[in-house]
Amino acid sequence: MTHPIFHQNKRKIKKLPDKTKTEAWTEAIFHWLFSIGETYDNLEVFIDKEKTLKAQLNTLLQNVLTDTENPKTITSTFFNRLPSIRQQLQNDLEAVFEFDPAAQSIDEVLIAYPGFFAITVYRLSHELWINKVPILPRLISEYVHSKTGIDIHPGAVIGERFFIDHGTGIVIGETSVIGNDVKIYQGVTLGALTVSKDKAEIKRHPSIGNNVTIYANATILGGQTTIGDDSVIGGNVWITNSVPEQSLVYHKSEIIIKSKAKFPEPLNFVI
Repeated sequence: MTHPIFHQNKRKIKKLPDKTKTEAWTEAIFHWLFSIGETYDNLEVFIDKEKTLKAQLNTLLQNVLTDTENPKTITSTFFNRLPSIRQQLQNDLEAVFEFDPAAQSIDEVLIAYPGFFAITVYRLSHELWINKVPILPRLISEYVHSKTGIDIHPGAVIGERFFIDHGTGIVIGETSVIGNDVKIYQGVTLGALTVSKDKAEIKRHPSIGNNVTIYANATILGGQTTIGDDSVIGGNVWITNSVPEQSLVYHKSEIIIKSKAKFPEPLNFVI
């Protein structure tokens, strides 16, 4: 017995990961990492939750890995890396609190700042990405994208003390490389110039040096484009060429303000 649609739906992987369960696991591991909610001040409860999260990740991995790949090995590697990732995230958290004058406390940044949530989930999905887990890292990152408006590809390489302010509309492409102590504001795009599919393996996205600030709606494109250390990229600029260290790049616009008193009343038209 055959069916034309059934045969078209055959996939290379055994089963697509459960989207709802993946999103729930993403939320749960974020809360567990920072002991948000429940009674995580109790070590036994904390360890029991870790076991649950491991089992859930193992199940998610079983759906996307081949029969020759061992989900338990990847799960073990991932959780062994979490203490180091947690310290890295603590540095990110403190950087946000230090540089945002509106932040009243570390706890406020932790539970109320979408940029920090996006950074956290990026660092987790990146760990799965470098372990060559298919689909799942993208599914995790797209959950954050839908929730926060911040789109960070799990393949991007991002340094220490990363700070996203506001965040809505930020796009960071797969081969982007971002240094330490970088601050990025809403609407920034680190994107690729148009390339053909056969060049998908080359570096397509820019490199950002250390201690760089990129203000709102700046667009930086191209795999050969490098922003030098200690530079400031102003809002609304469009960059496709490298910028040397300690540069200030800004978009020049003209704003004219005149007194209304010098002009006659405008006619009121009704259409």
